[in-house]
Amino acid sequence: MASVETDPGVWPIRFADVLAAERRIRPWVPETPLRRYAALDAAVGDGIAVWVKHENHAPTNAFKVRNAFSVMAALSEDERRRGVVTPTRGNHGLGVACAAAALGVRAAVCVPIGNNPEKNEGIRGFGAELVEEGRDYDEAVLVAERLVRERGMHLVHATNDARVIAGAATLTLEMLRDEPRLDAIVYAVGGGSQAVGGLTVARTLSPGLEVYGVQAEGASAGWESWRAGRPVTTASAATFADGLATRSSYAMTFPALCEGLADFVTVTDAEIAEALRLLLRTTHNLAEGAGAAGLAGLGKLRERLAGRAVGVVLSGGNIDRTALARVVAGGI
Repeated sequence: MASVETDPGVWPIRFADVLAAERRIRPWVPETPLRRYAALDAAVGDGIAVWVKHENHAPTNAFKVRNAFSVMAALSEDERRRGVVTPTRGNHGLGVACAAAALGVRAAVCVPIGNNPEKNEGIRGFGAELVEEGRDYDEAVLVAERLVRERGMHLVHATNDARVIAGAATLTLEMLRDEPRLDAIVYAVGGGSQAVGGLTVARTLSPGLEVYGVQAEGASAGWESWRAGRPVTTASAATFADGLATRSSYAMTFPALCEGLADFVTVTDAEIAEALRLLLRTTHNLAEGAGAAGLAGLGKLRERLAGRAVGVVLSGGNIDRTALARVVAGGI
């Protein structure tokens, strides 16, 4: 676990940035609950006390709305006038569309072809322009960069923006205020804003806290990069957990993940689906794949974390009806 003596060069934000982000987002994003469930503790076993941070209760049903308001509320007048464009698999785009509507900013949201139709519907519902192009998230990034060149719009990247990471960090700030005795937190890693934000908060509020990352086995570029100690790009990102479906690591989060994570594991889609079913049964809360990945990762780390108080983030609840039906029926 990183300490306050760690080289500051690897850290994209400071604790003061997190507090500033909290002030920016609070008019629109209320605190979300941190809850413990006896049935979930019993199912996980090994004496682990599982604390669930319910980001599925946030506006847009996902933590990404924190990141979006953190950025959008800090835009200059010129950036607001130009409008914003962002690439997404859904939840980041929903957050940006929501913040843009609240602040009166024009927004274009780029998604790959075949994206979650219900997330697409939600993005359009906030009045944003939906641009469907490319085969996956990484190609949607290229589309967004093209629109920056063609239209002069301001790019809101889902990871490589310090204000995004500071926004994500506010969820851990709330967790450690509510339960300062947490021993560890397990974060799902797509771009890494949750985990790096959590590491930043822990360095100030709880230096002994262990931070773990978990990634989908079929979209493991971040995990492979962490193991190799250098950025790795994969040929595909095959997982039903669309919030984790990226093919690369990110310059603004990768060094801090290397410096700060206690460990990094991968989980299969079957393990994510089982965690989703477990959350539904024990908490009666709906999770999407990425939202259940933290709990799936805890399953992999269970022996190591036996007898300890562990936080997981139910980071999104926007699974589409077709995928939900498959998972509830026992599939993936």
